Amino acid sequence: MESVRPAVAKDATPSAFTGSQWAQAASAAASHAPYLRRLLDRRPDLLENLGADWAEQTLRGALETANGIASDPPPIDEAMYALRRAKDAVHLATALADLAREWPLHRVTGALTDFADAALRAAIAVAAAESTKRGDIAERGAGEATGPVPGVALIAMGKMGAGELNYSSDIDFSVFFETETLAAAGAREPRVAAVRLVAPLARVLEEVTADGYVFRTDLRLRPDPGSTPVAVSIASAEHYYQTLGQNWERAAFIKARAAAGDREAGEAFLASLQPFIWRKHLDFAAVRDVHSIKRQILSARKSAELGDPAFDVKLGQGGIRDIELFAQTQQLILGGRNRKLRAQGTIAALEALAEAGAISQDARAAMSEAYVFFREVEHRIQMLEDAQTHRVPSDPEIRTRVAALAGFESLESFDAALVERRRIVADIDHQLFGGEKSLADPMGSLIFTGVEDHPETLKTIDKLGFTDPVAVSQTIRGWHHGRIRAMRSERARELLTSLTPKLLRAFGNAGDADQVFARFSAFFGGLSAGVQVLALLDARPVFLDLLARLFAVAPRLADKLARRPAFLDAVIRPPCAKPLA
Repeated sequence: MESVRPAVAKDATPSAFTGSQWAQAASAAASHAPYLRRLLDRRPDLLENLGADWAEQTLRGALETANGIASDPPPIDEAMYALRRAKDAVHLATALADLAREWPLHRVTGALTDFADAALRAAIAVAAAESTKRGDIAERGAGEATGPVPGVALIAMGKMGAGELNYSSDIDFSVFFETETLAAAGAREPRVAAVRLVAPLARVLEEVTADGYVFRTDLRLRPDPGSTPVAVSIASAEHYYQTLGQNWERAAFIKARAAAGDREAGEAFLASLQPFIWRKHLDFAAVRDVHSIKRQILSARKSAELGDPAFDVKLGQGGIRDIELFAQTQQLILGGRNRKLRAQGTIAALEALAEAGAISQDARAAMSEAYVFFREVEHRIQMLEDAQTHRVPSDPEIRTRVAALAGFESLESFDAALVERRRIVADIDHQLFGGEKSLADPMGSLIFTGVEDHPETLKTIDKLGFTDPVAVSQTIRGWHHGRIRAMRSERARELLTSLTPKLLRAFGNAGDADQVFARFSAFFGGLSAGVQVLALLDARPVFLDLLARLFAVAPRLADKLARRPAFLDAVIRPPCAKPLA
């Protein structure tokens, strides 16, 4: 397989790196990436003193700026200006070191994550100063472990947690607070103080000014983000995860890390979640539910799709997400009994799984190589316009720019390398998951994990006859979060995962899919427990079809069932259960 190669001269090696090679890397960046060209034009000062360790020195300077703000926060506007200038430096240093092959992938992602950590610590310090001015918290200096607001912990999630940030990544973190500690630190109303702290924190990082922004922030990887405030008490979070936590949330916490704020409180919180994340005993149903994270994705290996180089390298079939889930599902199943499998990074997880004999060494090597390849391509896509996109451009001219940044001499060879790795990943992935019953619909994926509507899922729901796919998707995710009584047991959530494709297809076939779904939602929300009904509908599809048709043609009966769910027993007994004409 042809690997990503340098974008600068072939004789530019780390041991012989000079200012001229940095200049070559800058020239390649300016020629093919409009964002990098604008950055070079705006910040020529960053290319002064181009010594052999220019990139490392530039990164150190940016980190020193962020750390200085964290230890002695200036007014918010000054902090925002300084952090955006520091971000420019980090982006240029990582781009040129990446393109010139001076830094391998783990150093690039590590540098981006190090700056994200430092920027987050700076942002909470500035936000704490603002909160002190408002009187939400008492004034105090930042402690080494407790941060500027004792009791408030910022937990890095996803790629930030694992030290794997991509070039134009947003940062996923959640804000948790220890009520007693925050009160003891001088917060008169701990919950209010914690919530009000978040707005200036996010502003420091993501507000777009004349100098740009630092990081886009995403705070949705918290317990049921649709119904909880932006800061959640640790006691409430522990209760949620232990009683309502889902397998995709277990997978998310594999990479979680206390990154800023009160890291002592954050580490204690993460320690309390270890039994939730890593279960020593899993029955067959639980294993299948872990695998459902993958089974919701349409897994039919369509050769035409896999042969398309213009695909989403993160979410597309045979891409980054397939590799990550390949590793994480095995970690969730086996990691409860084998602590060595609890690695946060994707490459480290694949290596641990191979060492334990859970996957072959050939699979590890192929998946690892493809992961590095796709992540480096992802970075070059994002270097074009600093956009949070992962899609290889369909326009051949733009895709040629990405190929050039990746060091390929022709678009054809770049396209061939993409397709080859897609097929390899899809083949290995199919060996692990191909024999299991799909939880997708023949029309496409039905993914209800995570905190946002999956684009492919919305397309599938639309094809099934629903006019408001977003409402359907959000309602089903809400059920999984336990917002109705029927869904507050783990078994009910497992059954719903298995039944959802059948439900949506039955509702679509019944006629007015949206009305049928709304009537079923009202009925389902009235149940005190969902296991019995879900198990019945899963085992006896004829009853599901009957219920769907009743909801379609008998609205008064649907209303009565919603008010008195016990009437379902009468509906499914003969003669009511006879086929409708």
